[in-house]
Amino acid sequence: MNDFLPEAVLKGLEEARRAAERRSSRLCVHVGDSVFRIRRLWDGGFSMDAGDAPKLRGHVQIYDGPRHLYQALVVTSYEERDERVFEFKWHTPVADGPAVDFEREREAPAGLLSQM
Repeated sequence: MNDFLPEAVLKGLEEARRAAERRSSRLCVHVGDSVFRIRRLWDGGFSMDAGDAPKLRGHVQIYDGPRHLYQALVVTSYEERDERVFEFKWHTPVADGPAVDFEREREAPAGLLSQM
């Protein structure tokens, strides 16, 4: 069974889907002082809206809201439908704490209780 929708309805559904993606995604890429919203992120790259996306190349920082996720090196980009797709040469997760020069115990106590 085939269902056909009018062109106007399909266009409205597509615009609503894109608006929902923009609202739900907190991912963004920082290049110098500029910030651009990421539409999708996967292991080998990310994509942005074609109209908003600059032609990036080089070192970028990827954030999820205020949390720094990755440092990455962008090497190529191409346009696919309404997206600009960027590919990584490498991306490295950012550590959330300082580096340590000793082995931490797996079951170390979370805190110390003093005697009363």
